[in-house]
Amino acid sequence: MQMTMRWFGSKHDSVTLDQIRQVPGVKGVITTLYDTVPGDAWEVEDIRALKAEVEAHGLTIAGIESVNIHDAIKIGTPDRDKYIDNYITTLERLGQEGIRMVCYNFMPVFDWTRTELARKRPDGSTVLAYSQAAIDALVPEKMFDSIAGDSNGHVMPGWEPERMAHVKELFEMYKDVDNEKLFANLKYFLERIMPVCDKYDINMAIHPDDPAWSVFGLPRIIINKENILRMMKMVDNPHNGVTFCSGSYGTNLENDLPDMIRSLKGRIHFAHVRNLKFNSPTDFEESAHLSSDGTFDMYEIMKALYDIGFDGPIRPDHGRMIWGEVAMPGYGLYDRALGAAYLNGLWEAIEKANK
Repeated sequence: MQMTMRWFGSKHDSVTLDQIRQVPGVKGVITTLYDTVPGDAWEVEDIRALKAEVEAHGLTIAGIESVNIHDAIKIGTPDRDKYIDNYITTLERLGQEGIRMVCYNFMPVFDWTRTELARKRPDGSTVLAYSQAAIDALVPEKMFDSIAGDSNGHVMPGWEPERMAHVKELFEMYKDVDNEKLFANLKYFLERIMPVCDKYDINMAIHPDDPAWSVFGLPRIIINKENILRMMKMVDNPHNGVTFCSGSYGTNLENDLPDMIRSLKGRIHFAHVRNLKFNSPTDFEESAHLSSDGTFDMYEIMKALYDIGFDGPIRPDHGRMIWGEVAMPGYGLYDRALGAAYLNGLWEAIEKANK
């Protein structure tokens, strides 16, 4: 297991690489070229510059989150092959630079959905939160407006204003895409990219849909054990794997997280580990990582990862805003550093108990 933290780049992140390297046990970052446009091939010079910047601070790039997928690929439009070709070029260039893990998602329109970016908790911290009742009261094109004021001046990944300006058009484009068609388009994409993944030993780690149910009537497929095993079988290649995000799969309380982990032995290439606190099955808020602060047994989640021999990158996921920090919601330094220390402590205890 390699403990990491997500970093959005020096132009976009309030957290610096020097700060990240001081978090005990963190040796690498999960990052991306934040200014790239989905569908464009990444330039070699940009990848090398990013890698050099990270390594100059004594860290490594443990993986990329994300190489975003153009909507033409998800929808299955006639021009999708040119965007897949560009994706393959990006993977080739990452592989040539020794970067071996790519996290991505296959969610239509919204990469993730929250109705609040700064819900205040009893201890005074603020967190990302979701309420189905609030979603039901919104029209999709107003979704961005409803949360933009809580972003602390940051552009939230997956919620770029340029993309959100075309939400109505995007919904029209996806109107004939149901779960089966989305599965078929995912299969087509994976079959096209597996040869380059095999050549460069690149692990593709699909991120689950968040939340794990349909929002605004959009299809959602990476939501539970049944669907993820279907995906593994339809393209049965060890490089076709998952990002196991406890917070995203955990939005559906019917998902048994440790059991899901054990069912995916050898196919979990990346892990996001975080906790949620539920006020009802469709109203949840993100808590501290500590088991007692939320709903999930974090020890059992980490133990399941240990039991299957997981040795990939792991990161604390969304943190609370605490101690007066002003940062991208969910991605401040302080609470994620606490989360990394806690997860490292759990791993050490599990490791020693098993020896």
